[in-house]
This record gives sequence, structure tokens and C-alpha cells, in this order.
Amino acid sequence: MMAGEGAETARVASLAGHYEYCGALVHEHDRDRWLASLFAPADKRPHLHALYAFNIEIARIRDVVSDPMPGEIRLQWWTEALEDAARGDVQAHPVADAFLDTIAKFGLSRADFSTLIEARRFDLYDDPMPDMRALIVFCDATAACLFRAAAKILSGQPADEAAHAAGIAWGITGLLRALPLHAARGQCFLPADLLARHGTSRVDVIARLGTPELREALGELRTIARDHLEQGQALAGSIASVARPAFLSLAVLPLYLAAMEHRDSHPFALTEVPLWRRQWRFWRGSRQP
Repeated sequence: MMAGEGAETARVASLAGHYEYCGALVHEHDRDRWLASLFAPADKRPHLHALYAFNIEIARIRDVVSDPMPGEIRLQWWTEALEDAARGDVQAHPVADAFLDTIAKFGLSRADFSTLIEARRFDLYDDPMPDMRALIVFCDATAACLFRAAAKILSGQPADEAAHAAGIAWGITGLLRALPLHAARGQCFLPADLLARHGTSRVDVIARLGTPELREALGELRTIARDHLEQGQALAGSIASVARPAFLSLAVLPLYLAAMEHRDSHPFALTEVPLWRRQWRFWRGSRQP
């Protein structure tokens, strides 16, 4: 075997291992998206896992740094990695290597991912979410970006309108589920204008006061999430069937939203739904025309 052939074989094996690593990471940290990906064609699954693994790496930076500066450094590393995929330290990073390979194979928008990284800088600090518009922009830059990319991986088209609505529904539901974690560390993603309209504030959230006013504000957010969910599912139903697995993860959102509304549920209690119920929803969702 020629030296060049040996290097190419080693590169292929290394990349395959990195894709496997991404799949394991998504299975551990984002089980809903992992379950939904099982209904995508087998040859596209590793690329969906690379996409979702990238999101995990970015989304959990706040959880693994002690203050904002190390987080800024990590986000900057990812920004630079998007611009130079051939760097040695990038190819040695299993998630970055597989993710950037996926970007190249499917012509995904690097600008979209740069926007996602920039939006995640908000995570590093404890600044208030100023208003509902800012929350919508945040969800579009983060969650909707993933729906667009997943749809393009599967069909070649980003399904922009469906991805936007799906991203708002997914993003708001996820932030509501994460409310206990965010409040415990002094962070609040709930829009200040919405809280004020219901006679509550970020102070009540950080203090973890389950007041009637806060419950009303959370109820309005769930309504907004449901409205976008209904719109996203309707739009996803009208796109090419090959792209629909990109939106299958939406099937579990009604379970989470209903659990939050349970009369005994405290706003700062963790919202859990049994795995078997989520699996059933995915299977049922995959059978719908």
C-alpha cells in the first residue's frame, strides 16, 4: 500500500470513529433527537448525529465552565473551526471533525451555525431576556437552525417556514423544561415584558417563587409554544416525505407541555416523561401520512 493510500485509509477510519462518537453523545445527552433520528435513512443518521452533537457541545458550555471567559474562548474556538476545518486540532476533535464533514457533504450554511454560536453567548451570562421578540430570535438562531440543517441533510432543502415554527416550539418548550436549572444558577430566559404583564419578574424566577402570577406567565408561554407547534407540524406535513424525520422530534412536545400543566406540578420541579411514552409518540408520529 502506498503511503498516500495508507493515510487516506487512516483518515476514513478516524472519521468513522468520530461519527460513532457523535451518535453515542446524542444517545446520552439528547435522547429525543436520537430516537427521532432512528426513523431517518440509515445513511443519513450519522450526519444528523454530528449535527446534534455539535449542538450539545455548544449548549452545554455554560455547564462546564466556571465563569464566562472560558466559555467565550470555547465559543471562539468553534467559530474559528467553522472557518478552517483542516486544522489539526479541529480534525482531532471528534464532534468538530464529523460536524464539519457533514457541513461540506451537504452544503449546510456556515453562517447559520455562526449565528447559533453567537446566540449561545447569551447562555454564558445572567442578563435578562428583554422581551418576547428577543426570545423568538434566540429560538430561531438555535433550535430552528437545527431543524433547517436536518431537513437539508435529508432532502436537500432547508424547509425554512416549517423549521422556523418548529424551532420556536422546541426552543420555548426546552427553556420551560430547563426553568429549574436556570433559576438555580441565577439565570432567566423568560421574557421580561411577558413577566411584567402578568405582575411578576425575573426576581421571582430566581427566587423560585411559584406565584399565581408566574404560573400565568408560564401558561402563556406554553400557549405560544403550542401555537408554533401546530403550525410547524402542519407545515412539516406538506414538505417532501423524505424530510419529515427532521421534524419528528416535535411529536413529544405535547407530552412535556401537558406534564407542565399537571395540577400538582410545581413550576420549579423537573418535567419528566417516561421513555416508553416518548418512544410510542415517535413511532406513532412516523406512521402519519
